[in-house]
Amino acid sequence: MENEVEEITHSKLSMVSFGFGKFINEFFVMVFGALVFFFYERELGLDPVLGIIGYTIFALWNAINDPLIGYLTDRPFKFTRKWGRRFPWVLIGGIPWILSYILIFTPPVIDANEGMWIIFTWLIVTTCVFDFFQSIFGVNFYSIFPDKFRSGRERRNASTLSTIVGALGTGLGALIPPFFYTFGLPRSYIMQAVVVAVICMIALVLSIHGSREDQYRIDCYLESCEEGMERPSFFKEFGICVKHKNFMAYIITFTLYQSLVSLMIGSIPYVTEFIFLRSEDDIMLVMAVMLVGIIVSMPVWSFIAHKTNNDRKTMLIASIYLTITTFILFFIRDYNVMVGMIFIWGLGEGGFWVMMSPIFSNIIDENVIETGERREGIYNGIQTFFSRAAFVIQALGIGLAHILTGFDPDVTIQTPLAQTGIQIHFALIPAILMGIGALAFGLYYKLTPEKVDRNREKLIELKI
Repeated sequence: MENEVEEITHSKLSMVSFGFGKFINEFFVMVFGALVFFFYERELGLDPVLGIIGYTIFALWNAINDPLIGYLTDRPFKFTRKWGRRFPWVLIGGIPWILSYILIFTPPVIDANEGMWIIFTWLIVTTCVFDFFQSIFGVNFYSIFPDKFRSGRERRNASTLSTIVGALGTGLGALIPPFFYTFGLPRSYIMQAVVVAVICMIALVLSIHGSREDQYRIDCYLESCEEGMERPSFFKEFGICVKHKNFMAYIITFTLYQSLVSLMIGSIPYVTEFIFLRSEDDIMLVMAVMLVGIIVSMPVWSFIAHKTNNDRKTMLIASIYLTITTFILFFIRDYNVMVGMIFIWGLGEGGFWVMMSPIFSNIIDENVIETGERREGIYNGIQTFFSRAAFVIQALGIGLAHILTGFDPDVTIQTPLAQTGIQIHFALIPAILMGIGALAFGLYYKLTPEKVDRNREKLIELKI
């Protein structure tokens, strides 16, 4: 049974191909988080209060959108036996998602004071369209992982390889767009959006091989549907998920981690321009160094997880490490020191990335054992439901810090208080949030290695 539990059934090529789906998501996490709020506030002159309101509406839409999509796609369709449960939805959502990014940066050319509400409406509509298709893609793409990769070793290997590819998305999302836009020229942002869309379309094609599902798993799923009882309502399934204690412990940590990432990414243009007094080109070195830190650390974190066979402990160590290094970033005002420190910070980011998929998969296994059903879609939808609070936290953190410290987007030299405000939303708030997340995970996530192994053995026996 031990060998069966640790069996590896998919090639490294398949794992790398799967990673290109992560590449698209991480590319968009970077460019959306770094540019959208900055573009509408700094370049278009949108009032930060309206920016906060716009992001809040966007997050509320997302809160409704993702769980419903997860629930609706967690069932068989006419195409399921031939094409799979998830793969068709990956393409149906992926193509328009990528193209809709361009719309965000093509608002009507209008004076910010006279057309403030038009710009505000454009922000809401385009981000909600972007998110709708992202949800169709993301809920289904990330639901493939727990079902396709079954053993602990395979999950860690697949997570490491696919996450390295995903990290390239983060790096290129930081490095490439600055070549195609210029601070102070709003129309220049259109070209970066087109370039981003082309790159992500190529990545979508490269992800097809790894996103295809195993026919054996598809057949097992369809047999369980035919033999199963009538499906519970959306609200009952939602209730089952939120009562899952280990899942909610993970969700708290994941949401606060996403808040850390959103705040830090959204703060980078402000730190670069107003703290270091550098141009958009200098963002690239910071992000390149961070990417190197993330990538070189991933095999190390994977080795630690393999050696200890303890996903919980590895995730907790990475969370604590991120908390400490993020707090240190709050005190840095020198560009060269920041470059070095961001490498050290990236070492922890790599650990968190590597462990997210195995931890989530272990949670799915536990739910399948307890209920006899696979509901990865609604679990992913609920994960996004809560994690999208990060966008509200980003807008609140940046917007309120600017309002309270007197930030003036029309001048380059900010007051010392305004500079401190930027440092607060760049590092201090994220460090506090990540610390709370690490504490919650350590106290409430109870899936020990022994429980994880028992669940995998039961899944093999049940053939679910």
